[in-house]
This record gives sequence, C-alpha cells and structure tokens, in this order.
Amino acid sequence: MKTALLVVDVQNDFCEGGSLAVKDADLIVPTINELMEKVDFDLIVATKDWHPADHKSFASNNDAELFSMGELGGIPQVMWPDHCVQDSHGSRFHKDLNIGDCNHIVAKGFNTNADSYSGFEDADGTPTKLRDILDQENIEVVYVVGLATDYCIKFTALDAIKNGFETHLVLDAIKGVNQEPGDSEKAIIEFHNAGGAVTMSEVILKYGL
Repeated sequence: MKTALLVVDVQNDFCEGGSLAVKDADLIVPTINELMEKVDFDLIVATKDWHPADHKSFASNNDAELFSMGELGGIPQVMWPDHCVQDSHGSRFHKDLNIGDCNHIVAKGFNTNADSYSGFEDADGTPTKLRDILDQENIEVVYVVGLATDYCIKFTALDAIKNGFETHLVLDAIKGVNQEPGDSEKAIIEFHNAGGAVTMSEVILKYGL
C-alpha cells in the first residue's frame, strides 16, 4: 500500500518565540526530519496555516479577549492571537525543518470567515487540495506528525480516517497546546476510538512501514 507522511503546521508562530507557541514544539523537528530522510514514504505533504490579517478567528479583529470563546460562521470559535499571517515570519516553516523534502505544500485557513484546523477542509466544510493530492498518488495509508496534537493534528487525523485512509499518529513527533490539562491525551484517545493507530518514530525507523 502506498504511504504518505503529513507534516502539519510546523510554523514559526507555533514554535518557540511564536505568537501561539506550543511547549517544546522545537523538539519534534529533528524527529520529523529523520522520518522524512530515512523512511521510504511514497509522498510527503506539509500543511500550513495561511491567514489573512483580517481573519475573523483573531481576537484582535473581534475586540475580544485572547482565548475567549466566540462564534464564527455559526460555529463556536476560540479567539486566537494573530498567527501565521500570510507572508509574515510567523507563517514560515521552522528554520530547521527540511521542507525541501516535501513533495507538496497545502495552505489552509485563508478564508477570512472560517477557521481551518484540519488539513483536509475548513471549518465550514470547504475542502483544501490535500485529498486530491493524496488521491492522485493513490495513497492508502497516512502518518501524521506536527502541531498541535489537540487542534490541527487531531482534526487532520480524524478527517483522514473519515476520508478512508488508514491513519497513524507518530506520538513522539507531535506536541499539543493543552489549554486545559489533558487536552492532548483526550485528542489521542478520540483518534484511537475513531479507528486510528498510534506508533513511535523509533518503531518506524527500525521496522519500516
């Protein structure tokens, strides 16, 4: 079966010093690089948030408190700090990520009126290019790494299952926000209960796919 590695949102704003930094996010970059370099994936795809400056999920555009709950398009919405604004330093991939090893880059979240946690579609259901890319290469199995476990990793992985892909989370190549204690653990349990599998990079590196 043909396999793909999905590298989710390893961008400056989610890493150390970023506006929405995930604790210890930088630590997973060498692991992701090793997987890209040493494992024979048929396809490697990176996703990235690519928000316009006036995105309605930003607290600054809603006169709202950071991390308060609001609404966007009739859907409950966290009011985030400005992050991954198009062409900003924060939107760029982490400097140590070997992005040149990726075959495709999929931008998401550029619709001002809809957030986009999943690499497959915006919160309003508008699809990204990811499914088409995977289908064009006849991918059947995906491995998911990156940021953040309880948001974009969770929704990308769950949507991969919904789209019919055998889906694996690489646990030592993801990190979570954990706005509430245990959010990442809950996300992994939800993924497992939906039919997903979990693994570790050392297992893949030693035994292959």
